[in-house]
Amino acid sequence: MSEEIMDGNHSLEGLPAKDLLKRFHILQGERVETYALFEEGFQAYLNGAPNYNFPMYRQLVHEITQTFTKISQDIILITKQLEDDHSMTTIAKIVTGIQNNEKDKLEKTVKLQLARQNATDHPTDSNFKEEADLKQSIKDVICAINEQMEELKFESEDLYSDETEEDKDDETADR
Repeated sequence: MSEEIMDGNHSLEGLPAKDLLKRFHILQGERVETYALFEEGFQAYLNGAPNYNFPMYRQLVHEITQTFTKISQDIILITKQLEDDHSMTTIAKIVTGIQNNEKDKLEKTVKLQLARQNATDHPTDSNFKEEADLKQSIKDVICAINEQMEELKFESEDLYSDETEEDKDDETADR
């Protein structure tokens, strides 16, 4: 699969379902990396207390938002292609469920960041229960995403077993 096809504004139309799912997995990896950058940037921002570098953090949030938006748009296109072009409604629903949980995770991550900043700014007023509840809620969403990823793996394994059969057929033909 060529990166040229996947980068920029190139269309995902016409790609085989297997390639669409590979792209989805790449996008999920990018999402994980983006969360790591978001946390790293937030930690740097928080370490500046009480003299926060808000312009730097605002720029980070802007860039992270753009990245998450692009990932989400691409995944929505993948879902549409899986459903419309490949009649893979079950797989498309799983991907949509993952997408919805990722949105929930991001919202909770932002709330947790606000709670952490509040705890830094007002240590005596801090609500540790709220922070602990948000952390647990994020863990629960991550668990749900992981379960959906396993379900996706199970539901899509036929696509990859066909690849294995094709590889065997190619090897036989080469002899």
